[in-house]
Amino acid sequence: MTSQASGARSSDEDFIAQQIARMDSGAWTAADEAMLQTWLDEVPTRRGLLLRMEAQWVALDSASAEADSTVEEPAAPVAISSFSRWTRRGLMGAAAASVVGGYLAFRLGDGATNFETRVGEIRRLPLADGSVMTMNSASQIKVNLAQDVRQIALLQGEAWFEVAKDAKRPFIVQVGDVQVRAVGTAFSVRTRGTAVEVLVTEGVVETSARHDSKLQLTLKGGDRAIVGASALVDFETGQSTNVDRALAWRSGMIDLNGTPLSSAAEEFNRYNQRQIVIADPAIAAEQFDGLFRVNDPDGFAEAVKASLGVSINTTEPGIIRIE
Repeated sequence: MTSQASGARSSDEDFIAQQIARMDSGAWTAADEAMLQTWLDEVPTRRGLLLRMEAQWVALDSASAEADSTVEEPAAPVAISSFSRWTRRGLMGAAAASVVGGYLAFRLGDGATNFETRVGEIRRLPLADGSVMTMNSASQIKVNLAQDVRQIALLQGEAWFEVAKDAKRPFIVQVGDVQVRAVGTAFSVRTRGTAVEVLVTEGVVETSARHDSKLQLTLKGGDRAIVGASALVDFETGQSTNVDRALAWRSGMIDLNGTPLSSAAEEFNRYNQRQIVIADPAIAAEQFDGLFRVNDPDGFAEAVKASLGVSINTTEPGIIRIE
């Protein structure tokens, strides 16, 4: 009995590894997605296995990106079909949090391709120019890699970009009326209501606003800015540690450092259908430190309960009420 179970799991792992490698190769199609969903529906435990293997993949790829930061020109994306490589990756990424794999990608009539992630999904995608795009939960992005410009439209959510150097083709991320331009660097862009948050992990980027030529800003590694269509909302420079904390989601984590409870709850709600509600306004400003898995709102609520002596009410479906 044990041997049969182990054999079946190994077969499933092998199949999932092949699918993940195909997703990261950039060759994933709507037909592939449909086939995968059918296969997952056949056995309930397969979705959990996919989540764990995706988490390991994302965590290891983030670590690999940091280790390779001294390489000026990223290698062209290559389809990964070797299961032995996947196994090594899986072992190295064993401490990763659970994040959800799978994404939707479809080509538009104007030559661009749309990418979407659902709530809780984190997806690393190599682009055809050698750049890599890591999409956060509930994000929507339109990619158009033309001969003279690489145009990215962030329609919703957040993404971290590792840009391949190409002086003849600027890499531009457009969010509403705000534009972020880079040549060879790594940075993230996140929609913040009508504003845009930009975090730079290395290199230099320039932000500008379509309707205000004076609103131009140069950001370097360790800088953070929130830019609106007509004003600079917030700016921090030389804060690499804070930037890394804000981008902990790349490893499936939420890193809190003096974060108000209300803001922490908003972060968990980005990744989970089950929402945290702070029922007592008096505790919303309490500050918290700690490292949590993005998909563990219950663990965070228990930590709040232990720290503040508050109650947790989970009687309402889909709600964790801290009161």
